[in-house]
Amino acid sequence: MKKFLITTLLFLGLSAEAFAQKHPPRPPAPPHPSRSEMYNNKARELDKKYNTEKRLILNHPLATKKMKNDQLKALNLRYQNEKRLLRATR
Repeated sequence: MKKFLITTLLFLGLSAEAFAQKHPPRPPAPPHPSRSEMYNNKARELDKKYNTEKRLILNHPLATKKMKNDQLKALNLRYQNEKRLLRATR
């Protein structure tokens, strides 16, 4: 009977101690961006990509003026299409 009482008290004491230890709370989930924020981010990325490609075309050492103009026309057309798609998904 003594062993049972001691074991029970020991068990209750250890379980109470384990229960008393609090786990650190989880950090809150990051907020989801709004539609306008997502649109602005995508538009900014698209503009940055366009400007980078344009600069690469214009600064190419071996391309002729006609080649550069053709590449710029194609780039502008692609940029307009991507902008139109982005506005349509808005």
